[in-house]
Amino acid sequence: MNQKFLDFMHEFAGCRIAVAVSGGVDSVTLLHWLHELGMDITALHVNHGLRPNAGIEAAYVRDVCSALHVPCHIFTWDGDKPPTGIEAAARAARYKLMTDFCVRAGIGYLFVAHQADDQIETFLLNLARGSGVRGLAGMRAVTMRDGIQIVRPLLDVPRNELVRYCDTHNIKYFHDEMNDDPRYARVRMRQHRHVLRDMLGVSDDRILLAMRNLRRVADSADRAVDDAIASVMNDGVAQFSDSFLFDLGPDIRLQFIAALIMQIGGGDYPPRLKSLQGALRNLSSDCKFTLGRCVIRRLGTRIIIAREGARTSFRKKREHRHAKEEK
Repeated sequence: MNQKFLDFMHEFAGCRIAVAVSGGVDSVTLLHWLHELGMDITALHVNHGLRPNAGIEAAYVRDVCSALHVPCHIFTWDGDKPPTGIEAAARAARYKLMTDFCVRAGIGYLFVAHQADDQIETFLLNLARGSGVRGLAGMRAVTMRDGIQIVRPLLDVPRNELVRYCDTHNIKYFHDEMNDDPRYARVRMRQHRHVLRDMLGVSDDRILLAMRNLRRVADSADRAVDDAIASVMNDGVAQFSDSFLFDLGPDIRLQFIAALIMQIGGGDYPPRLKSLQGALRNLSSDCKFTLGRCVIRRLGTRIIIAREGARTSFRKKREHRHAKEEK
């Protein structure tokens, strides 16, 4: 068992946890490692009904859990599937089904099996897109979703170690054919990543070290953003002055607007950088526009961000309070 995984798990000793098990090598290994540690675990599997083997994989996960004496719950993604963006919709449905179960069951932690190769591929994909610090810092080990802590204990464990564990112990796992389809950018990145190591000397360990350094910078910026958001939010609406916004550093300003739009609009991801930059340009003068299911409005020196359909009038009481703070 990986030592970094063991070190990570110390703080979760004695906790009730749920673990997402797809049937692939990453999640099957995570299930077995958690079981070996004697953790109080419940396995969750979502059958999206999108692939011919989906039912077979769900039955396999149930059988594995039964052999380990681990409680297992299988969920089915019912209803119509969107004609576009099916992967994002499936991911959102998967998390919703699992976090809803955790809330009902009183389980505060949902463990998922993203591992080191996923981190590196995310870094390279975001680098190709020209992402900033947050995108290049990769996934956090612990995040919140729907009131549940999403925990990723394998982020320092390479995929080949997980494969070796299963093969050594004769543990069956399923291979998703989509992981070999070069039409997907992530697959192409995976297939050619060796070029960085073999021809340029950029090892996986160096990339992960750079990501950890970037994560520290991103976390520091996030704390500043959280403080700024706390000072302007009231009843799901943000109000602040133009000086409050434009006195923030450029990077903090972008993250501040992105985080407000996600929080107020209820989205899982921030708007694209180009859209955020356009929003800031609009806010340099009086305007009213929508972005990320939010209405964003400036009138004079005041700026308001509210959920679409909500009132966007400026409250004098709050305006006076900010006026005093700015003197």
